[in-house]
Formats: sequence, C-alpha cells, structure tokens
Amino acid sequence: MKKIALVPVLAGATLLAGPAFAGTEFDELQNLAQDQFRDLTEQLGSATSYKAVAPAEPLGTLGFDVSLEVTATELDQDLFEEAAGSDWDFGYLPLPKLHLHKGLPYNLDVAAFYAAAPGTDIRLLGAELRYAILEGGITTPAVAIRAAYTTLQGLDELELDNKSIELTISKGFAMLTPYAGIGHVRTNADAVEEPNLSEEEVDQTKYFAGLNINMGMNLGLEADMTGDQATYSIKTGFRF
Repeated sequence: MKKIALVPVLAGATLLAGPAFAGTEFDELQNLAQDQFRDLTEQLGSATSYKAVAPAEPLGTLGFDVSLEVTATELDQDLFEEAAGSDWDFGYLPLPKLHLHKGLPYNLDVAAFYAAAPGTDIRLLGAELRYAILEGGITTPAVAIRAAYTTLQGLDELELDNKSIELTISKGFAMLTPYAGIGHVRTNADAVEEPNLSEEEVDQTKYFAGLNINMGMNLGLEADMTGDQATYSIKTGFRF
C-alpha cells in the first residue's frame, strides 16, 4: 500500500499521456513469439480486469455510487512497444473510467464502467453483480462476493475479455471504510489476424486492499496485485 501515494501523480499524468501513446495500436502482434503473447495476455488481463474500488457493504435499494476513476497498471514497456510497433513512453497503462454502482433489494448491487486509454484505441466495458453475505454493523464487518466481466473494444487485431470472482471484507469507522479481498481472474485473448499465434487462456490470483473516505464527496483508493502486475486506483464522486 506504500505506492498508493503515487496514485494522484499517476492520475495527473494520465491527462498528459495522450501524446505519449498517440496512435498506438496492437498491429504488430506478428512480432511476438507465443510465450510473449501469453505475457501480453497476462499483463493486459491484469490491467483490464474489473476493479470495483469499493467496500463490501451493500448500497441499499436507494443507494448509488457515481464516480470518475483512474487506474494505472505497471507493464513491460519493451513488450508493449514490440506488440504495438511504436513507442510506449511510460511503464504503465492508464485507464480513466466512468463507474456507476446501484443498490438493489436483498443485499444485491450492480455496477458498470466505461474506460478509454488516452492516445490508444483501447476501450473497455465492464459490469459486476455483487451480493453481501453479511451487511455489516457496528461491531461486525461486511462480507461480499462479486462476479464481474470486462471486454476489450476498439482493437481489430486483438480480442480479449476476462471474468473474475472476488471475496471482499470491509469495516466502516465513521467516514472511513478500509477493505481488502482476494479473487480469481480468467483472461482469454485471441490475435485474430495472426494465425501463427494460438489463443491464450490465463488464470491469475488477485489480492487487493483499499480505503473509502466519504465526506459528502467520496474518495476511493485501492492497490491491486493481479498475477505479477500491480495496479493503483483512485476515484472521486458521490456515494450514498
């Protein structure tokens, strides 16, 4: 969690990242050997997999969470440059997102997000369904299970999606709600225009921890380790 302090810096850097990634597409996948394509699948799976940046407590029937969010995932810069056939000036993939959560009856929540990587053709759509096994209370934590799906859009050369399941625990203290969890991510990737590259299916374990701060304006911070890649997230918005 020490690196969580870097998140505001990465969020600001995202605004400047467009020129650094300008015109980037994954149109040189033929440069990759099969093991490199698997590495690319693992890293993109870590970056694109669903990240709720939210505690386990259910929002309730009238509850909602609307936020702007930025995630930044560490990556192998040389590998991404080889796959893209162009310069990749930073060692991370930034993903600004619009994220919406809505509470439902029976301790259920649903959520969805849309993301676009600056200066690239990478677009993402994701959704989740979450059930709070325990609602949490004054002395007890909340515990929830989440199923989620994301799909990569905008790249003619690469099809990629992932499915995940997670268990989250959180405990609120006034305006602060720390949380942590563990999950499993399965990523499928296909270099559709490269017959020499076989489809890849990658399974990765994820660990995450975060802090939600709600003072009218809501702030969320999260650190995630999926496979060997770390992701740092920050979001701001309204949560009721």
